[in-house]
Amino acid sequence: MSDVAFTCAGTRLVACASGALWLPAARLLCVSDLHLGRSERLARQGGGLLPPYETAETLDRLAREIEVRTPATVVCLGDSFDDGACEAGLAEADRGRLTALMAGRDWVWIAGNHDPGPVALGGRHLAQLERTGLVFRHAPEAGACTGEVAGHLHPKFRRRLNGTQVSRPCFLADGRRVILPAFGAYTGGLSADDPAVASLLDPATCIAILTGARCVALPLATKAALRRQRA
Repeated sequence: MSDVAFTCAGTRLVACASGALWLPAARLLCVSDLHLGRSERLARQGGGLLPPYETAETLDRLAREIEVRTPATVVCLGDSFDDGACEAGLAEADRGRLTALMAGRDWVWIAGNHDPGPVALGGRHLAQLERTGLVFRHAPEAGACTGEVAGHLHPKFRRRLNGTQVSRPCFLADGRRVILPAFGAYTGGLSADDPAVASLLDPATCIAILTGARCVALPLATKAALRRQRA
């Protein structure tokens, strides 16, 4: 699996193919929108059914990143659980796995719109975190914002490339702001071209870093779109 290094507000960051963000200088690993317990929440509320192992799959991917990076700090950028009741419904095996991952680390739960953070699991619970000149929060703030690391929007890159339709979760970065993809399994996503996403970023400098088997960095705006904007 390959990574892509880039900078935000002068800080070197690494986009991991898994969808995690790594800050080497701070030994900080950041993930967004785990949505643990999503299948349990849908079943509880009588919605569509998902395979019941999505939480285990998400924790497997998180465990692999922690094993490789050995972070001192892990930041979960909100919506860590699919709703406030999902923490109580967590299977004992998954609860034990998550507790083991947290052990010996500064674990920070950022409050999201789906849940305020799993208060029974320990760790720190914050509205946002400031570290190394960056601000980590759940939802990006409107307008110009330098040094922001956020999630919430679940960006996906959807475009036809070389005759093939591509749809992959992605990071979006324009040098001032980074929006992370959802790390959780079966979380869906919002097109990176959607106005709710694109309006937050500078189209002239924004790149989409596609996750998957390997990271690929591509300009978000097409040449035609840039010509229309400058006309």
